[in-house]
Amino acid sequence: MLSVIYLVYNEGYSASVGDSVTRSELTVEAIRLARLLQSLVADTEITGLLALMLLNGSRHNARTNKDGDIIILAEQDRSLWDQALIQEGIALVQSATAKSEYGFYTIQAAIAAVHAQASDANNTDWEQILAWYSLLLHVAPSPVIELNRTVAVAMHHGPEAALVLVEQLLQQKVMQKYHLCYATYAEFLTRVGRKKEARAALEHALTLTKQIPEQRILKRKLAAL
Repeated sequence: MLSVIYLVYNEGYSASVGDSVTRSELTVEAIRLARLLQSLVADTEITGLLALMLLNGSRHNARTNKDGDIIILAEQDRSLWDQALIQEGIALVQSATAKSEYGFYTIQAAIAAVHAQASDANNTDWEQILAWYSLLLHVAPSPVIELNRTVAVAMHHGPEAALVLVEQLLQQKVMQKYHLCYATYAEFLTRVGRKKEARAALEHALTLTKQIPEQRILKRKLAAL
Protein backbone atom coordinates (compact mmCIF):
# COMPACT_ATOMS: atom_id res chain seq x y z
CA MET A 1 0.00 0.00 0.00
CA LEU A 2 2.75 2.47 0.94
CA SER A 3 4.66 1.74 -2.25
CA VAL A 4 1.56 2.52 -4.32
CA ILE A 5 1.01 5.84 -2.54
CA TYR A 6 4.69 6.67 -3.03
CA LEU A 7 4.53 5.87 -6.75
CA VAL A 8 1.49 8.13 -7.14
CA TYR A 9 3.28 10.91 -5.28
CA ASN A 10 6.47 10.57 -7.32
CA GLU A 11 4.59 10.74 -10.62
CA GLY A 12 2.98 13.93 -9.36
CA TYR A 13 6.24 15.34 -7.96
CA SER A 14 8.20 14.71 -11.15
CA ALA A 15 6.07 13.67 -14.10
CA SER A 16 7.73 11.03 -16.27
CA VAL A 17 6.59 12.62 -19.54
CA GLY A 18 4.94 15.79 -20.80
CA ASP A 19 5.19 19.56 -20.68
CA SER A 20 4.97 20.01 -16.90
CA VAL A 21 7.36 19.10 -14.11
CA THR A 22 4.58 18.29 -11.65
CA ARG A 23 1.03 16.98 -11.49
CA SER A 24 -0.36 18.53 -8.32
CA GLU A 25 -3.56 16.48 -8.31
CA LEU A 26 -1.46 13.35 -7.78
CA THR A 27 0.68 14.74 -4.96
CA VAL A 28 -2.38 16.09 -3.15
CA GLU A 29 -4.16 12.74 -3.42
CA ALA A 30 -1.10 10.81 -2.23
CA ILE A 31 -0.77 13.00 0.85
CA ARG A 32 -4.50 12.67 1.56
CA LEU A 33 -4.24 8.88 1.42
CA ALA A 34 -1.19 8.86 3.70
CA ARG A 35 -2.95 11.07 6.26
CA LEU A 36 -5.97 8.75 6.16
CA LEU A 37 -3.79 5.68 6.57
CA GLN A 38 -1.91 7.24 9.47
CA SER A 39 -5.20 7.95 11.25
CA LEU A 40 -6.13 4.26 10.97
CA VAL A 41 -2.84 2.43 11.53
CA ALA A 42 -0.02 3.08 13.99
CA ASP A 43 3.08 2.42 11.88
CA THR A 44 6.44 4.19 11.79
CA GLU A 45 6.83 3.91 8.04
CA ILE A 46 3.43 5.48 7.39
CA THR A 47 4.60 8.43 9.48
CA GLY A 48 7.88 8.47 7.59
CA LEU A 49 6.19 8.42 4.20
CA LEU A 50 3.85 11.26 5.14
CA ALA A 51 6.81 13.29 6.44
CA LEU A 52 8.76 12.65 3.23
CA MET A 53 5.91 13.82 1.02
CA LEU A 54 5.26 16.92 3.13
CA LEU A 55 8.93 17.93 3.18
CA ASN A 56 9.37 17.42 -0.55
CA GLY A 57 6.06 19.15 -1.19
CA SER A 58 7.17 22.17 0.84
CA ARG A 59 9.49 23.11 -2.04
CA HIS A 60 6.74 23.12 -4.68
CA ASN A 61 6.61 26.90 -5.24
CA ALA A 62 10.38 27.11 -5.63
CA ARG A 63 10.95 24.17 -7.99
CA THR A 64 10.05 25.92 -11.25
CA ASN A 65 10.21 29.45 -12.65
CA LYS A 66 7.42 31.38 -14.35
CA ASP A 67 8.18 29.59 -17.63
CA GLY A 68 7.84 26.17 -16.03
CA ASP A 69 11.58 25.47 -16.13
CA ILE A 70 13.15 23.38 -13.37
CA ILE A 71 15.12 25.13 -10.62
CA ILE A 72 17.51 22.70 -8.96
CA LEU A 73 17.57 22.44 -5.17
CA ALA A 74 20.82 24.38 -4.74
CA GLU A 75 19.42 27.35 -6.69
CA GLN A 76 15.92 27.50 -5.21
CA ASP A 77 14.66 30.56 -3.35
CA ARG A 78 14.20 29.00 0.07
CA SER A 79 11.98 31.85 1.23
CA LEU A 80 9.35 30.27 -1.04
CA TRP A 81 9.44 26.97 0.83
CA ASP A 82 6.29 26.27 2.83
CA GLN A 83 7.39 26.53 6.46
CA ALA A 84 4.17 25.03 7.82
CA LEU A 85 4.74 21.85 5.82
CA ILE A 86 8.41 21.82 6.86
CA GLN A 87 7.61 22.08 10.54
CA GLU A 88 4.96 19.38 10.31
CA GLY A 89 7.32 17.15 8.36
CA ILE A 90 10.21 17.64 10.79
CA ALA A 91 7.96 16.82 13.75
CA LEU A 92 6.87 13.61 12.02
CA VAL A 93 10.50 12.69 11.29
CA GLN A 94 11.44 13.22 14.93
CA SER A 95 8.53 11.03 15.99
CA ALA A 96 9.42 8.27 13.53
CA THR A 97 13.16 8.23 14.21
CA ALA A 98 12.54 8.10 17.97
CA LYS A 99 11.38 4.51 17.47
CA SER A 100 13.83 1.63 17.70
CA GLU A 101 13.19 0.52 14.12
CA TYR A 102 12.45 2.50 10.98
CA GLY A 103 13.05 2.00 7.31
CA PHE A 104 13.01 3.19 3.72
CA TYR A 105 10.55 6.08 3.90
CA THR A 106 11.60 7.39 7.30
CA ILE A 107 15.26 7.53 6.32
CA GLN A 108 14.43 9.45 3.15
CA ALA A 109 12.31 11.82 5.22
CA ALA A 110 15.25 12.35 7.58
CA ILE A 111 17.40 13.35 4.58
CA ALA A 112 14.70 15.75 3.39
CA ALA A 113 14.51 17.23 6.90
CA VAL A 114 18.24 18.03 6.88
CA HIS A 115 17.82 19.86 3.57
CA ALA A 116 14.76 21.70 4.89
CA GLN A 117 16.65 23.05 7.89
CA ALA A 118 19.62 24.40 5.92
CA SER A 119 19.84 28.06 4.91
CA ASP A 120 21.47 27.12 1.59
CA ALA A 121 23.26 24.24 -0.13
CA ASN A 122 26.71 25.12 1.20
CA ASN A 123 25.46 25.27 4.79
CA THR A 124 23.71 21.91 4.57
CA ASP A 125 24.95 19.21 6.94
CA TRP A 126 26.28 17.01 4.15
CA GLU A 127 28.05 14.70 6.58
CA GLN A 128 24.72 13.88 8.20
CA ILE A 129 23.05 13.41 4.82
CA LEU A 130 25.86 11.08 3.75
CA ALA A 131 25.36 9.02 6.91
CA TRP A 132 21.61 8.76 6.26
CA TYR A 133 22.25 7.68 2.66
CA SER A 134 24.67 5.01 3.82
CA LEU A 135 21.98 3.68 6.15
CA LEU A 136 19.40 3.86 3.35
CA LEU A 137 21.64 1.79 1.09
CA HIS A 138 21.91 -0.81 3.83
CA VAL A 139 18.12 -0.94 4.23
CA ALA A 140 17.23 -0.80 0.53
CA PRO A 141 20.18 -1.34 -1.84
CA SER A 142 19.57 0.41 -5.14
CA PRO A 143 21.74 1.99 -7.86
CA VAL A 144 19.46 5.05 -7.87
CA ILE A 145 20.03 5.53 -4.14
CA GLU A 146 23.76 5.06 -4.75
CA LEU A 147 23.54 7.81 -7.39
CA ASN A 148 21.74 10.15 -5.00
CA ARG A 149 24.40 9.44 -2.39
CA THR A 150 27.13 10.61 -4.79
CA VAL A 151 25.80 14.16 -4.51
CA ALA A 152 26.44 14.10 -0.76
CA VAL A 153 29.86 12.55 -1.41
CA ALA A 154 30.69 15.39 -3.83
CA MET A 155 29.60 18.06 -1.36
CA HIS A 156 31.40 16.47 1.60
CA HIS A 157 34.51 14.91 0.01
CA GLY A 158 34.75 16.68 -3.36
CA PRO A 159 33.65 15.93 -6.96
CA GLU A 160 36.65 13.70 -7.71
CA ALA A 161 35.51 11.12 -5.14
CA ALA A 162 31.94 11.25 -6.46
CA LEU A 163 33.09 10.94 -10.07
CA VAL A 164 34.66 7.56 -9.37
CA LEU A 165 31.40 6.30 -7.89
CA VAL A 166 29.29 7.46 -10.85
CA GLU A 167 31.68 5.85 -13.31
CA GLN A 168 31.21 2.58 -11.44
CA LEU A 169 27.42 2.99 -11.57
CA LEU A 170 27.53 3.59 -15.32
CA GLN A 171 28.91 0.09 -15.76
CA GLN A 172 25.46 -1.21 -14.79
CA LYS A 173 23.06 -1.64 -17.71
CA VAL A 174 20.10 -0.22 -15.80
CA MET A 175 21.97 3.05 -15.17
CA GLN A 176 23.00 3.31 -18.81
CA LYS A 177 19.31 3.97 -19.53
CA TYR A 178 18.83 6.51 -16.72
CA HIS A 179 19.19 10.12 -17.82
CA LEU A 180 19.88 11.45 -14.33
CA CYS A 181 22.95 9.25 -14.04
CA TYR A 182 24.46 10.92 -17.12
CA ALA A 183 23.33 14.37 -15.97
CA THR A 184 24.99 13.80 -12.59
CA TYR A 185 28.09 12.48 -14.32
CA ALA A 186 28.20 15.64 -16.45
CA GLU A 187 27.91 17.82 -13.35
CA PHE A 188 30.91 16.20 -11.68
CA LEU A 189 32.90 16.22 -14.91
CA THR A 190 32.23 19.94 -15.22
CA ARG A 191 33.39 20.57 -11.67
CA VAL A 192 36.73 18.90 -12.32
CA GLY A 193 37.20 20.73 -15.64
CA ARG A 194 36.52 17.86 -18.05
CA LYS A 195 34.09 19.89 -20.14
CA LYS A 196 34.26 17.95 -23.40
CA GLU A 197 33.27 14.75 -21.61
CA ALA A 198 30.59 16.66 -19.70
CA ARG A 199 29.04 17.80 -22.98
CA ALA A 200 28.95 14.24 -24.28
CA ALA A 201 27.28 13.05 -21.07
CA LEU A 202 24.65 15.79 -21.27
CA GLU A 203 23.96 15.05 -24.92
CA HIS A 204 23.40 11.41 -24.05
CA ALA A 205 21.15 12.35 -21.10
CA LEU A 206 19.02 14.37 -23.53
CA THR A 207 18.32 11.26 -25.58
CA LEU A 208 17.01 9.42 -22.52
CA THR A 209 14.47 11.84 -21.03
CA LYS A 210 10.92 12.42 -22.27
CA GLN A 211 10.01 15.26 -19.90
CA ILE A 212 10.21 18.58 -21.74
CA PRO A 213 11.29 20.76 -18.74
CA GLU A 214 14.11 18.29 -18.03
CA GLN A 215 15.17 18.52 -21.67
CA ARG A 216 15.28 22.32 -21.36
CA ILE A 217 17.48 22.29 -18.28
CA LEU A 218 19.89 19.85 -19.95
CA LYS A 219 20.04 22.09 -23.02
CA ARG A 220 20.79 25.12 -20.81
CA LYS A 221 23.64 23.23 -19.18
CA LEU A 222 24.97 22.29 -22.61
CA ALA A 223 24.84 25.92 -23.71
CA ALA A 224 26.70 26.97 -20.57
CA LEU A 225 29.53 24.61 -21.51
